[in-house]
Amino acid sequence: MRTTTTRKRPGAGVVALAAAALTATVLTHPAQAAGDAPAAAAGHQATQRAMDAAVAAGVPGVTAEARDADGVWKSASGVGDLKTGAPRGENDRFRVGSITNTFVAVVLLQMEAEKKLSLDDTVERHLPGLVTGNGNDGSRITVRQLLNHTSGLTDYFSDPQYLETYVLGDGFLQHRYDTLPPGTRLRVAFSHAPQFEPGARHSFSHTNDILAALIVEKAGGRSYEEEVRKRIVAPLKLEATSHPGTDFGLPRPSGREHARIFLAQPDRIDDVTEVNGSQFWGDSDIISSTGDLNRFYAALLTGKLLPPRQLAKMKSTVANPDAPGSSYGLGIERLTLGCGTTLWYHDGGTMGSISLVAMTEDGRHRLAFNFNGTWAAETLLPILDAEFCEAPARSR
Repeated sequence: MRTTTTRKRPGAGVVALAAAALTATVLTHPAQAAGDAPAAAAGHQATQRAMDAAVAAGVPGVTAEARDADGVWKSASGVGDLKTGAPRGENDRFRVGSITNTFVAVVLLQMEAEKKLSLDDTVERHLPGLVTGNGNDGSRITVRQLLNHTSGLTDYFSDPQYLETYVLGDGFLQHRYDTLPPGTRLRVAFSHAPQFEPGARHSFSHTNDILAALIVEKAGGRSYEEEVRKRIVAPLKLEATSHPGTDFGLPRPSGREHARIFLAQPDRIDDVTEVNGSQFWGDSDIISSTGDLNRFYAALLTGKLLPPRQLAKMKSTVANPDAPGSSYGLGIERLTLGCGTTLWYHDGGTMGSISLVAMTEDGRHRLAFNFNGTWAAETLLPILDAEFCEAPARSR
């Protein structure tokens, strides 16, 4: 166990794991800058115990950062590399998975404020002729429905052949370095009929996220990566946040990422750190750190990235039938814990990595953490409970 504590000046400011627990997220599939001064480790003892319990349950390693009225608390538990036994780092970078959605949603909402698009625009308007076949119809799906996952479009990750080819076992090992353009994954999705009529209900689909990123490019006239960098990463000085492009590895500092990809060998664990970043383009490709995620979410929910009208739209949620107590907005989720604390959050899973960032309504208390393994998901919610429920004076 490693813990770092810094001091502030007074007054300063779960989951249905899809595809054999490899690609889904925590709760639905169910948070300042440098110079902040820091929090007593004693205030986060319950969180540390919950992280250690996750490692005891089999997670290779956990890295976390919490920020509250007392300051900044950083800690890590377990190992960053199962092969060498090197410890997990407090400042590790990792793939954030579907937390990428929040970045994309912010860009689209900024574009709406600039009159470059409307949430009520159809997908067909921006991507003519793309969403078609087998009952899929881009003229009946809006940008809003992509962002709150009510489009009904089938998740390409649910396709058995795609999983066998790119996600599981020998298929992953053979194809991990392949470059996959977005169209490859979209064709897989559109080979299936929609799950339901647009707007009928919420169901998370990575297909929505790819389309949203493509609309960013059409409306902005430059790459989605460049829009995210210029609108979010650079202004907030998120120095640990990047897009991998077609690179295979993780920037340092980082640990290794691990997954159980052989269904017939449930005890086998593979190092899946190296994988072509294009395979997650637009829906799960961003790399970041706990510190950057906390800074991003704080800026977002305290109104530094969106005008009030757009932030209100982002926080307008639909029920998530797959996660009781959780609801989904536009690239962001709302969860009420058993103790009554309400959080805004997003989780994300990708090959070998599960991440979560959450904060209270007022933005004063936030937590980001990452597992470098894609199992023992039942230990995620206890970490949230420990941080936000076991120290109520700091959480509310």
